[in-house]
Amino acid sequence: MRKIKKIHKAVHAPMGDLVTYRALPTHEVDYIDPFLFLNHHGPQVYKPGNNGLPFGPHPHRGFETLTFILDGDIMHQDTGGGQDVIEAGGVQWMTAGSGLIHAEVSSEKFKKEGGPLEILQLWFNLPAKHKMAKPNYIGLQKTEIPVVSEDNGKVKVNVISGSWGDTKGPVPSLSNIHMASIELLAGGSLSTTIASDRNIFFYVVRGSIKVNGQTADKLNLVEFANDGEELSIEASEDSYILLGHAKPFNEPVVSHGPFVMNTEEEIHEAFRDYQAGKMGVWK
Repeated sequence: MRKIKKIHKAVHAPMGDLVTYRALPTHEVDYIDPFLFLNHHGPQVYKPGNNGLPFGPHPHRGFETLTFILDGDIMHQDTGGGQDVIEAGGVQWMTAGSGLIHAEVSSEKFKKEGGPLEILQLWFNLPAKHKMAKPNYIGLQKTEIPVVSEDNGKVKVNVISGSWGDTKGPVPSLSNIHMASIELLAGGSLSTTIASDRNIFFYVVRGSIKVNGQTADKLNLVEFANDGEELSIEASEDSYILLGHAKPFNEPVVSHGPFVMNTEEEIHEAFRDYQAGKMGVWK
C-alpha cells in the first residue's frame, strides 16, 4: 500500500459572500506536482435575486483548469470561442496554454431563482513543452461523463480523463493526467493501483472515508509518498472524493496571479502579451 505522508485540512478563505476553502496551496503544502491549486466553493444556498459567482473576465496562461459543478451552474465564456452553461454533475476542462481571457459566472436563471451551490476548481500545471499550446475548452454535462459502477453499485467512478479499467475519460489530457470523481455510499469500498512513479491527488469533498487505514474527512487533502501502488478506500458515510494521478514534471514553477510559467521572464512576457491583447480582447 501507498504510505500517507500527511493529511492536510483545507483553509477557510472566503471570497466575499462565496464560502471558499483552499486545499492547495496552504502553509503546509505548496503543490503536488503537477497539481497546483484547489478551491472548494460552498456548499451554500443562494437566495433568489443573487449576484452569483464573482469570476468575471480574467486572463490565464501556462496551465489547465478542471472545474467540478456539484450544485448550481457555471456560465463559461472565453476569448478562444468557448461558451456554454454547465449544470450540476458536469465539469469544465480548460487549457489556457498560450493564453486567453475567460469568465466563470452564474447563469441568469441561477441568479434569478437561487439555489444550492458547490463548485471546485483544480489547476494542473503544463510542462514547458506545452506551456504555449493552443487554448482549448471542453464542457461536459453529467450525462456525457462515463460512470463505472463498483462494489455492487455502492461506488460510482465518474471518469473524466485517462482511464478506469477499460473505460476511457472523454477529455484527452496533454500530460496524461488521470482524473475522476468518486461517489461512495456508506460502507462502500474500492481498491485500485496507481504506479509508484505517479503523484496522487486525493481530496475528500464530502463525508468521511478510510484510505489505506487512515481516516480522512471532508475538506481533507491526503498527501501520499511514492513508495507503493495500492489504494484501499472505504466510506464511513456517504462520501464524495476527487482522485487524480500523474507523473511529476520536475520543472521550475514560477507563478504570479493568473499565470504559471517556468521563469520570471516568462511571467513578465505573459503580462506584456496580455496588455498587448495577444490573449484576445473581451467583448
